[in-house]
Amino acid sequence: MNLLAIETSTEACSVALIHGDEVIARSEIAPRRHAELVLPMADALLAEAGLGRHALDVIAVGRGPGAFTGVRLGISLAQGMALALDVPVVTVSSLAALALEAPEDDAAILAVIDARMGEIYAASYRRDDNGGLIALDEERVCTPEQLRLSPSTAWHVMGTGWTTYADVLRPHLTGTLRSAEGARYPQARHVAELAAREFAAGRSHAPEQALPVYLRDKVALTLAEQGKA
Repeated sequence: MNLLAIETSTEACSVALIHGDEVIARSEIAPRRHAELVLPMADALLAEAGLGRHALDVIAVGRGPGAFTGVRLGISLAQGMALALDVPVVTVSSLAALALEAPEDDAAILAVIDARMGEIYAASYRRDDNGGLIALDEERVCTPEQLRLSPSTAWHVMGTGWTTYADVLRPHLTGTLRSAEGARYPQARHVAELAAREFAAGRSHAPEQALPVYLRDKVALTLAEQGKA
């Protein structure tokens, strides 16, 4: 199987390629440069693997939640490439991809992205026996004060929401906090890992059915909400 994955939902721009049993990836923290970086990254990976685009069997993409522009870009690129190559698309939660940044043990994982405007995108998971993820709750957007989590004896926290709201989030975590890393972003290599499982199970989409997940439809505060009215 040859699978190309794209993840552009946050400040990190990344592309990964599964070629047989090998996974190769490129990633760069590059706010507002995703559009210029993605396709050259993809071409570099294909060249490294000795593949042409028409050798791809499936395109995978992080579907969000995340920055509106980044999520739209990733979905649009995945759809365009898949249509041109006549291959299906697998969409993967960007929060689930972020969760795979956590250490591999039995602790629960909180994936939390700073959604701006005083809110976070969040979901929690636990690893299954095969290295995949079990969702412990639904993806949501909320204020950090509103976050409610299932009890767990231990936690890992991954994502920029921790950098911004650690003091508010910490009391919501029951048990031991084993690790917390705010400088973590969803990565295409984890999108690829999750997408490969979905594709093998027959869960893929026609390109036009690959849809983004935003969780909210508001991109900015009003002047009144900013206290400027």
